[in-house]
Amino acid sequence: MAPDRIRLRLYVAGTSPRSARTIGDVRRLCEGPLAGACDLEVVDIYQQPGLAGRDGVVAAPTLIRLSPPPARRAAGDLTDGRRVLEALGLAGTEPDMGPGTGAGMRPGPQAPALVAQQQQQPQAASPEAGGADVA
Repeated sequence: MAPDRIRLRLYVAGTSPRSARTIGDVRRLCEGPLAGACDLEVVDIYQQPGLAGRDGVVAAPTLIRLSPPPARRAAGDLTDGRRVLEALGLAGTEPDMGPGTGAGMRPGPQAPALVAQQQQQPQAASPEAGGADVA
């Protein structure tokens, strides 16, 4: 695998219809806006609980950008491609998708359950920044 490729790992819970839809949504991202630059690994947390534990996955679906570093994750509703790309720090890597839900994904809610985390230590508060923590 080339070092400049985007590596994604998607955790799903079993073979439910929701898991199948989520896999399809993320595959459409890899085949659409991230075409030619994305490697996707799908992991069932019931089949590989150890891997889920090592990655700190506590909910499914969870999508983790493993590379380029730092790792970032999105969990919950992954139907809105544009929001998923933003959560993973990949916004701007895709061509203009125009208005709508993004990446040819089906319309969905505003993804209130979408959670993004950057996996790195928060920086210490700096006096120049008014003492606010920057994550």
